[in-house]
Amino acid sequence: MILGVRDGLICRTPDAGGTMGKVIAAITTSVDGYIVGPHDGPEHGLGIGGERLHYWVMGGPWTYADDGRDTDGMHGADREYYESLIEGVGCGIVGRNMYDAAGAWGGTNPFPGTLIVLTHRTEDQPDSGTGFLFIDGFDAALLKARELAGAGGVSLGGGADLIRQGLAAGVVDELAISTAPLVLGGGKRLFEGFEQDLDLEVLGTWSSQYATHVRYAVKGAGQESAMQ
Repeated sequence: MILGVRDGLICRTPDAGGTMGKVIAAITTSVDGYIVGPHDGPEHGLGIGGERLHYWVMGGPWTYADDGRDTDGMHGADREYYESLIEGVGCGIVGRNMYDAAGAWGGTNPFPGTLIVLTHRTEDQPDSGTGFLFIDGFDAALLKARELAGAGGVSLGGGADLIRQGLAAGVVDELAISTAPLVLGGGKRLFEGFEQDLDLEVLGTWSSQYATHVRYAVKGAGQESAMQ
């Protein structure tokens, strides 16, 4: 998920049958697998040092102090990857920690469609005009997202726990991971505690000085696990 821009809400057009769009999980990690650095929160949405994860989004170095940061500087392979992902956006889901760390994006959903926030604290539901919808429970959130997306896709935009839930439930059709060329050494790992064996198929790769992007089809349980 990109805090403040439209990367995490990644959906695709439906399959050839047109019955249901794909569920795609997309996120950026460091080489050592962290999606944020230490002490992430409203003041440091990607953690201490974590802004380097999204140099590819901004087209180069940026800091939390920068005003008006957006994707205008994105170019080359990074832009090609990004554009391939945002095509067919229908609806997105993010976790409550991601929502809070992003400062609720200033109080208004900046992404296409409704942004569902997965949270146990549904009593905090903001006004419907903000574009956010708070739902308790992964299954309920996904069901509502598919309803709202219609023929479009549904994205799982992070954080890590949300993506792990989707993979464990077997509902993720595609996993898109951008790996930034840095080692954070701390923070929150994408696959922390995840023990499921999955086979992936590489669908496409893009690379720049700021990140290597890979889109994978999630094929299911690995061969060894399937034989047991």
